Parts: sequence; C-alpha cells; structure tokens
Amino acid sequence: MAGASAIAILAVSFAGVANAEVDPEVAARLQTIEARLAEQEKRLAENERLISEQRIALQGLQQAKDILLGELDEVRAGQTEAPANTNSQFQVAQQSGDRPLPTGPVGEAPPAPEIQEQDVAALPERAGVLTPRGRFVVDPSIEYVRSSANRLVFRGIEIVPGINFGLIEANEADRDTIAHNLGVRYGVTNRLELEMRGGWVWREDLITTVQQRDNTLTRVRRLNGEGWGDLELGARYQLNSGSGGLPIFVANGRLKAPTGEGPFDLRYNEAGVAQELATGSGFWGAEAGVTMLYPTDPGVIFGGLTYVYNRAEDVNKIIGGARVGEVDPGDAIGMNMGYGMSLNPRFSISFGYSHSYIFPTVTHIGPIVPQDGEPSGIDARSNEIHVGSMLMGWSFRLTPRITLSNNFEFGVTKDAPDMRWVLRIPYRF
Repeated sequence: MAGASAIAILAVSFAGVANAEVDPEVAARLQTIEARLAEQEKRLAENERLISEQRIALQGLQQAKDILLGELDEVRAGQTEAPANTNSQFQVAQQSGDRPLPTGPVGEAPPAPEIQEQDVAALPERAGVLTPRGRFVVDPSIEYVRSSANRLVFRGIEIVPGINFGLIEANEADRDTIAHNLGVRYGVTNRLELEMRGGWVWREDLITTVQQRDNTLTRVRRLNGEGWGDLELGARYQLNSGSGGLPIFVANGRLKAPTGEGPFDLRYNEAGVAQELATGSGFWGAEAGVTMLYPTDPGVIFGGLTYVYNRAEDVNKIIGGARVGEVDPGDAIGMNMGYGMSLNPRFSISFGYSHSYIFPTVTHIGPIVPQDGEPSGIDARSNEIHVGSMLMGWSFRLTPRITLSNNFEFGVTKDAPDMRWVLRIPYRF
C-alpha cells in the first residue's frame, strides 16, 4: 500500500503548505499529483480483482483437466507411452475445447497448447490410430459402390475406311452394390487392437446388349444377389511410439473367411452363364501390411503398403459343358498415401490416393470325363488388373463418443469402380 502512504504524506504536506503562503500555480500542481495518485490506487485495486478472477479460472480449468484425466486413465497411467495413444490425446483436446470458459476479463489469455499428435477420423479405413486400452468401438457402416462399363465390338471386315461388312455389338453394364456392415474393435493394450467385421450384401447388375444387323436388336439382362458377405478378423499393432520426431508405424493383419456365397456357388445355365450374383469372394484370404502416420500440426500424413494372399481351391464343378478344376485367385499388392487435416476440434478432412495391382487368376479347365492319352485340360489365365482411386473424406464429432464419418473413392483406372461411398458412425464405449 505504498500508494496510500504516499497520498497521506502528500495530503499532510499539502495541508501544511496551504497554511503558508504558497503560489497558486504550485498548489494546483500538487492537487493534480494527488488526483493521479488516487487514480493509480484505483487501478491497483482493479488489477488485484482481475488476478483473483484469473486464479479462480485457472482452478476451474485444473479441475476440468483432472476429470478428463480420470476418465482417460490409460493416458495418465502410461505417460511414457502417451504418443502411442494419439486418439486419447486428440479426444482430450476436443473435450476440453467444448467446456465453457470464463466470460469475465482474466488478463492476457495463455497460449494455446500444441497438439503434436491428432486422431483425424476422416482417414481411410485401417489408416487411423488404435482403440485405447480396455475400450470397445462399435462401428456400423453402410457402403455403396457404383460401376459401369461400355464396350463396342465389330465382328466383320472393313473393305475401305467407313464401309464395314459384319455385326456391330454394343454392351453396357451398370453394377450397384450396397453393403450393411457392423464392425467391433477392442483395445487390448495401448498398442494392440483386435477387430471383427461382417455384414449383409445386396447386388444388382443391369446388362444391355445392342446388335446392329438388318435391324437393331436390344437385349436386357438383370441379375441380383443378396445374402451374408465375407467375415473378416483383423489385428493392428503399433510398432513404435513416434517419439523423437519419427513417424508412427502400425502393422496390420487381416483374415477373410468365405462366409458369403462365392462365384462358383451360384446357379448357371447350360451355356455357363450365371443366373445370380455372388455376395462373397468364395476363397480364404489373408492380408498383411504396414501403415505410416506422421503427425504434423494441424494434421497427419499417412501412407501404407499391403499384400493380399488368396488361397487356391479345387472347385471341381461342371459349368457350361466343361469341368472347372483348381482356381487360383490372383494375389494383390496395394498402396495408399495422403493427408488428413483437423480444421477444428470437431471437424476433419482428408485427401489421398490408393492403388492396387491384382495378379492374374489361373483357372484349370478340363474335359467332363478325362480319358487316357488325352490332355488333362488347360490353364486359363486372366489379365492383371490395376485399381486406382482418388480418396476424399470428412468426419464430424457429434458427441465425445459418437462420430459421423464419410469416405469417398473415385476410380481413375478402367478397372476401378466409378464411385465408392462409405458412411460410418462409430460409437466408443
């Protein structure tokens, strides 16, 4: 209270000077100084009030932090492995951002905390971070795939340019697939996650064939398929913590069981044409890969490599007047890369590219009744397939436990679907 003492001393001095004969100009200056000191005392009192309010606000924020840390005990129990659970860190940042801040003046605002590692929920499937230890995530989704193909075939000869003798045939195929899937993920540890996924598949193909002869002939075929799809079991393990500025690497493994109706389980006519559509692959498959996540504020750079193995099966069925023996589906090599960015604590977007190379499928075709001295059959080999797609996604956190995610794929190669859309609503327990 040095200011108050100074005011008192000056007041006494001013009173003593007032009794003496003092120049009026000096007296006015003394009054001005006294008024300034009183104003300074008022400002000091106001600053003390602001400091008190700021201290109360800091105590409230500390209590909110303690509550969040209590709910996410896996983060507090494993501080040395905090980078391993980037999902929990991002949720803490999101939830704390939703809590009301003091409305009164609290002095200069503290600097915003740096979020070095974020969970961008809009990342493509199997490219996000792991489920926290001891937590379940129920992940219902709906998927729509649209594919179309147009082909023009001329069967004949061309005498001179522009004059053709023969048959012109145009084929157009429109394929639609809708899948209702349900996935369940469980965090065994902060670095290990298990997953199971399956669902119901509906498919429809509309094939239009136009033949130009003396007149135009148009044939339309509609095929449908509906039933359970393939069941998938997966595991993901985080290899490192990502400390020291290194990327985070996650190993992925997946086993696919042929629980759906495969292409050789369908009904065929005498010409060997399927009368319905498959809802599953019909073959056991296994996938192994690694995903890279590199946090860079305000988002994450991602990339991955995968190898898919499909086991050969002996079909041993007569289709279209020939015996189909062993079928070896082509394996596949895939890669993806892109960037996910968090625009605010609740909304994020991502962009990327995915490409897969599928090896040819080898099918052994033999006679219906093999005879001695005759060849046992031939191996028919399909063409290799390139499937390239542009990726785009966005995610919005509805509540601390529920997230709405949309992922889109747009085909850029002739073998890729025109469009794939996945809507997911994961719920965290």
